[in-house]
Amino acid sequence: MNSTQDVRYFVFDIESIADGDLIARVRYPQDELSAEEAIARYRAELLEEKGTDFIPYTFQIPLSIAVGKVNRSFELVDLVVLDEAESRPHVATDLFWRGWEAYGRPTLVTFNGRSFDLPLLELAAFRYGLSVGGWFDQTLRSYDQPRNRYNTAAHFDLHELMTNFGACRFTGGLNLAAQILGKPGKMDVQGHMVQDLYHSGEVARIHGYCRCDVLDTYFVFLRAQVMLGKLPLDSEQQLVRHTREWLETLRDSMGGIDEYLERWGEWPNPWREAGSGAESEPQPCESGGTPSNAS
Repeated sequence: MNSTQDVRYFVFDIESIADGDLIARVRYPQDELSAEEAIARYRAELLEEKGTDFIPYTFQIPLSIAVGKVNRSFELVDLVVLDEAESRPHVATDLFWRGWEAYGRPTLVTFNGRSFDLPLLELAAFRYGLSVGGWFDQTLRSYDQPRNRYNTAAHFDLHELMTNFGACRFTGGLNLAAQILGKPGKMDVQGHMVQDLYHSGEVARIHGYCRCDVLDTYFVFLRAQVMLGKLPLDSEQQLVRHTREWLETLRDSMGGIDEYLERWGEWPNPWREAGSGAESEPQPCESGGTPSNAS
């Protein structure tokens, strides 16, 4: 793609694993459990009590942090997994926060990151002794502080957009939003499998899964810009086509991309004229409240 200069957005996702030693110390201090035993017991308890064995983020560490760098024209210009070769949580966390500063504090873009990804990254900064003063800046007016829920210039959470900041539920999540657009959504690897994949030594599959979630998030982000009036639909479709062409060049060199492209689908464009392949943009509403090109 184009130069990585002028990056305005970090579209990112995190996959994490449980800290078994911490679980053993905090939850089972008298039982002398190994890290693996503590994780297994806690997951079993959660499954019985809550119907899910997903361990709270406070007992987790980031294993895979994938970042899509997007410029002011909404082009995806780079897609990286931080510290991919060695997968060191403290290094990946440091690279994320230093990268955010180095690129001039671009807007963070997530799907439900306010509830998981960002709290996890903040706690990781605490855990590893990292300085993230720019993110925690409390000298600004409250609504200008990056952590303010409504400061979408600092963090644009697509889940918050789709639920009007929690006014309703968005059943189906990122998987549903991506599939509405014809994109793969959840594939063979899903979030609840990450812990077991890690124990099986399949870290590369975790990185690929994380990377594909970023792609889904990016395409949902593009459509959100259309909805918000910041990007014409035909421009969005052109960006989608160009991104696919770029991904084709990465099929054999970047984990997860081949499977993503194999499951790629097209958005069923209702504005395309039947049989002609030509597209017409939806028109602004007239005073009567219906689109001017509607029949």
